[in-house]
Amino acid sequence: MVLITRAADLALVGANGGGWVAPVGTSALASPLDQPVSPWEPLGAISDDGLTYGFDEDSQTFTPWGLTSPFRTQITQSIRTFGLTVWETNRVSVMSLQNRLAAAAFEPDVDGITKYADTASPVPDRRAFWFLVIDGGAYKGFYIPEGEINDRSDVTFKQDEMSGFEWTITTYPDAAGNTVYHVDKIPVTPEYTGS
Repeated sequence: MVLITRAADLALVGANGGGWVAPVGTSALASPLDQPVSPWEPLGAISDDGLTYGFDEDSQTFTPWGLTSPFRTQITQSIRTFGLTVWETNRVSVMSLQNRLAAAAFEPDVDGITKYADTASPVPDRRAFWFLVIDGGAYKGFYIPEGEINDRSDVTFKQDEMSGFEWTITTYPDAAGNTVYHVDKIPVTPEYTGS
């Protein structure tokens, strides 16, 4: 007889969480329990669609002469992405990211008016990101040392819909060749005691 152990507290639901952005070179948080401080800036409210951690991989298979199935597969592309929709118009983080402009471009004048322009020739805008997913006592942190928004969806302004900035962030390798660092606090996996 096979006993199957199921631990509900090991099943993660993205019940809550947050996102922060900082200049490239900003250190990762040591623990997912730490509160990010400057230079980390919060992205504010994220839509109830939460955070999507994406994998885009391509591979090449090699099949020897005389066989019909491959004997080796080589990964030729491996990209990690994060997708989310932010709902706030924070000048320092959200508007700066959405428009690929420095935060200083959104400094209001004495009357509280902010003026800026979209450019037809944007330059690369890489930043560090920190995302945290929380489910009860489980915390899953993602540190992206170098990421860039490479896809922005249309922004809709209408009465019965929250305007939001939907982004896909592509990760790039750091000096160590890593694109995403994981820092988690999750329940201990119970030992299998069946026979």
